[in-house]
Amino acid sequence: MNMTVEEKLGTNKYFVDEHHPHIEIDSSYPDRKEKMKLVNACPAGLYKLNEDGTLSFDYAGCLECGTCRILCLGTVVKKWEYPEGTKGVEFRYG
Repeated sequence: MNMTVEEKLGTNKYFVDEHHPHIEIDSSYPDRKEKMKLVNACPAGLYKLNEDGTLSFDYAGCLECGTCRILCLGTVVKKWEYPEGTKGVEFRYG
Protein backbone atom coordinates (compact mmCIF):
# COMPACT_ATOMS: atom_id res chain seq x y z
CA MET A 1 0.00 0.00 0.00
CA ASN A 2 1.49 3.31 -1.10
CA MET A 3 0.71 6.27 1.13
CA THR A 4 1.37 9.93 0.45
CA VAL A 5 3.33 12.01 2.94
CA GLU A 6 0.09 13.76 3.89
CA GLU A 7 -1.61 10.44 4.63
CA LYS A 8 1.31 9.31 6.77
CA LEU A 9 1.32 12.60 8.68
CA GLY A 10 -2.42 12.19 9.20
CA THR A 11 -1.86 8.98 11.16
CA ASN A 12 0.18 10.81 13.82
CA LYS A 13 -1.49 11.94 17.02
CA TYR A 14 -0.84 15.42 18.33
CA PHE A 15 -1.29 16.41 21.95
CA VAL A 16 -1.25 20.19 21.72
CA ASP A 17 -0.54 22.43 24.68
CA GLU A 18 -2.96 25.23 23.81
CA HIS A 19 -1.54 27.55 26.49
CA HIS A 20 2.18 27.07 25.89
CA PRO A 21 3.35 27.01 22.26
CA HIS A 22 6.73 25.33 22.01
CA ILE A 23 7.70 27.40 18.97
CA GLU A 24 7.21 31.14 18.59
CA ILE A 25 7.96 33.13 15.46
CA ASP A 26 8.27 36.76 14.48
CA SER A 27 5.62 36.72 11.72
CA SER A 28 6.59 40.18 10.50
CA TYR A 29 10.36 39.52 10.31
CA PRO A 30 11.46 41.65 7.34
CA ASP A 31 13.77 39.24 5.45
CA ARG A 32 11.72 37.30 2.89
CA LYS A 33 14.66 34.97 2.17
CA GLU A 34 14.73 33.85 5.83
CA LYS A 35 10.98 33.27 5.83
CA MET A 36 11.17 31.23 2.64
CA LYS A 37 13.74 28.91 4.25
CA LEU A 38 11.00 27.86 6.66
CA VAL A 39 8.28 27.61 4.02
CA ASN A 40 10.46 25.38 1.86
CA ALA A 41 12.14 23.26 4.55
CA CYS A 42 9.38 22.36 7.05
CA PRO A 43 8.58 18.68 6.38
CA ALA A 44 5.04 19.12 7.70
CA GLY A 45 4.41 22.27 5.63
CA LEU A 46 3.40 24.35 8.65
CA TYR A 47 4.89 27.66 7.52
CA LYS A 48 2.94 29.74 4.98
CA LEU A 49 3.86 33.08 3.46
CA ASN A 50 0.81 35.35 3.36
CA GLU A 51 0.02 37.79 0.56
CA ASP A 52 0.99 40.72 2.79
CA GLY A 53 4.46 39.22 3.33
CA THR A 54 3.88 38.04 6.89
CA LEU A 55 4.50 34.45 7.89
CA SER A 56 1.87 32.11 9.37
CA PHE A 57 2.74 29.05 11.42
CA ASP A 58 0.64 26.34 13.07
CA TYR A 59 2.67 24.64 15.79
CA ALA A 60 -0.13 22.13 16.44
CA GLY A 61 1.06 19.85 13.62
CA CYS A 62 4.77 20.12 14.44
CA LEU A 63 6.92 17.00 14.01
CA GLU A 64 9.52 18.39 16.46
CA CYS A 65 12.32 17.72 13.95
CA GLY A 66 14.20 20.94 14.71
CA THR A 67 14.62 22.04 11.09
CA CYS A 68 13.25 25.53 11.75
CA ARG A 69 15.43 25.85 14.85
CA ILE A 70 18.57 25.01 12.88
CA LEU A 71 17.70 27.29 9.97
CA CYS A 72 16.26 30.37 11.65
CA LEU A 73 16.61 30.44 15.45
CA GLY A 74 17.43 34.01 16.35
CA THR A 75 15.85 35.47 13.23
CA VAL A 76 12.31 34.41 12.32
CA VAL A 77 12.12 31.75 15.04
CA LYS A 78 12.14 33.53 18.41
CA LYS A 79 11.74 30.41 20.58
CA TRP A 80 12.07 26.67 19.98
CA GLU A 81 11.80 24.01 22.67
CA TYR A 82 10.30 20.56 22.97
CA PRO A 83 6.71 20.43 24.22
CA GLU A 84 6.31 19.78 27.93
CA GLY A 85 5.58 16.39 29.44
CA THR A 86 3.14 14.29 27.45
CA LYS A 87 2.46 16.99 24.86
CA GLY A 88 3.60 16.98 21.24
CA VAL A 89 3.58 14.46 18.42
CA GLU A 90 3.07 10.74 18.77
CA PHE A 91 4.25 8.96 15.62
CA ARG A 92 1.85 6.20 14.56
CA TYR A 93 3.17 4.97 11.23
CA GLY A 94 6.51 3.48 10.20
